[in-house]
Amino acid sequence: MIRIFLLACLNLAWLGAAAQNFYPVADIPKNLLPYASAVVRNMETVTEVKDVNTTVNHYKVAVTILNKNGEDNTDMVVWHDKGRRIKYIKGIIYDEYGKQVDKFSEKNFLDFSAADGFSMFVDTRLKHYKPSVMTYPYTLEYEYEVQSRQTLNFEDWNPNGSTGTAVQHSVYKFICPADFAIRYKEMNYAGKADISAGPAGQKVYTWEAKNLTAQRNEPYSPRPDTYETVVKIVPEKFMYEGYSGSFTNWNDLGKWIYDKLLTGRTTLPPATIADMHSLTDTIKEAKLKAKAIYEYMQRKSRYVSIQVGIGGYQPFSAADVDRLSYGDCKGLVNYTQALLKAVNIDSYYCVVNAGSMKKSLLPDFASMTQANHIILCLPLKGDTTWMECTSKDIPFGYLGDFTDDRWVLACTGDGGKLMHTPKYGTADSKQIRKAMLTLKDDGELSGSMATTFEGWQYENRPNVPGETSDEIKKAQERYAINNLEIGKLLLKPVKTQQPVNHEEMQFTARDYAASSSGRLFFMANLANRYTSVPREVRNRTTDVYINRGYTDVDEIVYQIPSGYKLDSAPLLVSLHKPFGNFTATATLNDKNQVVYKRTLEIKDGTYAKSAYEDLVNFYQRVADADSYKIALIKN
Repeated sequence: MIRIFLLACLNLAWLGAAAQNFYPVADIPKNLLPYASAVVRNMETVTEVKDVNTTVNHYKVAVTILNKNGEDNTDMVVWHDKGRRIKYIKGIIYDEYGKQVDKFSEKNFLDFSAADGFSMFVDTRLKHYKPSVMTYPYTLEYEYEVQSRQTLNFEDWNPNGSTGTAVQHSVYKFICPADFAIRYKEMNYAGKADISAGPAGQKVYTWEAKNLTAQRNEPYSPRPDTYETVVKIVPEKFMYEGYSGSFTNWNDLGKWIYDKLLTGRTTLPPATIADMHSLTDTIKEAKLKAKAIYEYMQRKSRYVSIQVGIGGYQPFSAADVDRLSYGDCKGLVNYTQALLKAVNIDSYYCVVNAGSMKKSLLPDFASMTQANHIILCLPLKGDTTWMECTSKDIPFGYLGDFTDDRWVLACTGDGGKLMHTPKYGTADSKQIRKAMLTLKDDGELSGSMATTFEGWQYENRPNVPGETSDEIKKAQERYAINNLEIGKLLLKPVKTQQPVNHEEMQFTARDYAASSSGRLFFMANLANRYTSVPREVRNRTTDVYINRGYTDVDEIVYQIPSGYKLDSAPLLVSLHKPFGNFTATATLNDKNQVVYKRTLEIKDGTYAKSAYEDLVNFYQRVADADSYKIALIKN
């Protein structure tokens, strides 16, 4: 009888829960709907440090998808490896009115390797699930828990990290033993952490956000961490893959990396040391010795990615890379450092946040999670030189746009120190093009064109010299010239520390000029037309950010057919703004040549959001000038 009664009670409770409506769309505050394709109804993130070896992360998320543009919020990806175990995953799908229509669990997730196509060793795996719901709006609620055997890295809290997504409520709790010291950094957070005591005497840090409106995707926005809410947490003492340590600043962290991860890993076989002496003993200057060794490493080795256990942070030994002739960024930097050390040249193993969008390590907040790449620094007196060790073709002393102009951490025996990589500025990053062309009266264009690339624009063309059918095909696609036939294409990279790439091309293009009623019409700007005018954005919220400056100079000389003269209004455009300058002219000289000249100079930096309208107008006028057509008429 008691059993029947209990079953009846359970059934009633279940029916009551099933009858409830969860997260009806009508309950979303109206002020959260503008620009929103999804609304995070509730997000609870709890990170609990059980002891110095164990961290448990609990996530619970409810997000309403308003239309198909919000579908990115439904991609559920949970990574795991031998040190990070998934305890459970479960979820429910609700319709517009908050009625349950489906549910799922870990068995519905696909499990696959996180290999990225170029990594040779990866032990990380991903569980992925994306529900198939065709009717909008709907709400997805899910939660999962993972346990990690480490206390070095904690995930950032970033409640409004997606454009087009509003946040109704998000809370982050960090729970740790009372004697587990942490440091944290609050970025773009209006309040301060609430610090309280847990039921077992733990410390509980809480951050909370409510009613965050959706951010639009605004062109030329700065890095998201300059305006989004972010909280970063790091321990003072930690354990990771059996390695213990402590740090409170970059000096401490660099010292730990050097002592624990690098020391003892630069030993080379005697034969290799002898080879380095044979290679460099007749070279007097240390920098030239280093160049010879760097190019030796490029010839001998190739890059593979290795992300296994502590191997995500610790390089293969130099002896292993020497024997295998491959390594990841860590291994190749450590190997190059060992080769230099063999001939008594010191260098620094440097940790960097790499990527075309410049992002420095935070000077006032040391952590392992800010970096994703390793480069090498040669601290020559008065001539600091940097090396990217993962490319077989990049010039010695050149970094390119992957690691330029940012703060990096040099790990030395005396501790870590922040250093700044070189900047390739507006005046350094030039693309200079000159062409001598002949236009026939049937519209065919022929001639030669030479272009040089410097600074970060050096990599606009391959580092490998010569002429190949593949490069000819790429050039035909790159240049928007109708009926382009390339007779000869030659690439000549000059691999100095300030490298210059040369492209020389001979070509013809039939019907380049259109003929009508005794006139010829053709585009003055042959090869460098600007077409991507940024869209207008009203009530912009972010500053204008230009990540990279550059200078493009074009001079195209057209020898026009005899008996023709200019029949179009002269081109004379001159624009000057804080963020850039532009000039364009087209004139007829006394040699019966139309000379087209164009200079576009863009200055990197951050500008007030009010400058965006000027930026759009600037690029629109550039695009208009670039579409200028020359008209010729018979005398």
